[in-house]
Amino acid sequence: MTTSAKSTSPRLLVLSAHPDDAEYHAGGLICLYRQLGRAVKLVSVTDGGAGHHEKTAAELVPLRRAEATAAGQIIGAAYETWDFPDGRLLPTLDVRERIIREIRQYRPDLVLTHRTCDYHPDHRAVAQAVQDASYLVTVPLVVPEVPALRADPVVAYLPDLFTRPVPIRADHLLDVSPYLDTIVRMLACHQSQVFEWLAFEARLLDSVPAGQQDRLEWLKTWFTRQIGPRADRYRDALITALGETRGREISLIEMFEISEYASQPDTKQGRALFPNCLPT
Repeated sequence: MTTSAKSTSPRLLVLSAHPDDAEYHAGGLICLYRQLGRAVKLVSVTDGGAGHHEKTAAELVPLRRAEATAAGQIIGAAYETWDFPDGRLLPTLDVRERIIREIRQYRPDLVLTHRTCDYHPDHRAVAQAVQDASYLVTVPLVVPEVPALRADPVVAYLPDLFTRPVPIRADHLLDVSPYLDTIVRMLACHQSQVFEWLAFEARLLDSVPAGQQDRLEWLKTWFTRQIGPRADRYRDALITALGETRGREISLIEMFEISEYASQPDTKQGRALFPNCLPT
């Protein structure tokens, strides 16, 4: 038995490695989809149990699951945290088949995930598993208990700044400035990460404020500093698309590359899947 992967209003599924990856890398597009009333589901493939300098995994896993749920509630999106171990993820058959089930059951039109060239082994593992699953979601005798799709969804890579073997190709560029406050509110739900673990890794713990509003301002400053280099790297593309003045004004972007291992959107479908984005 097969079913169609398509729906009248595009559906977005983000398959990332850790709770908070989705918002950090694609919070703007996620917010835009929800603003348009479109269905969004965020999935952390790992349990997030390795990301802390003080808490144990037993303490961290339920905490990070609750933090992810709270982040999803900011925009009214489901946010699942699976049980694969953080820091030890491999692109096994179990991971691949879980992803096949998820794509078949959720029936997204667009899947976002990491690239296979990434600093974090968990990111690379998710990327490889999604690539391996992309075609197989249409094969009925693979994971036969879940009806296969007639067509696999479009898959696009989450933004990154890695350059080897090649930088990410910016097929679609999105100005995320209008969504910055919401992205920061979602990220702030991951308190154990942005105000504790990541601050510890960056040697910034002493600078984290105590008050909630002050923390939001601190996080906004930190986040904009982290993602600012994206716009600088693709400045020429922004200027070509928008002209000199507007192209130089934009400071915060997300860029997405269409995976060649899944369905290829035509121009019309690309505009529908990446609304308000600049095709390059």
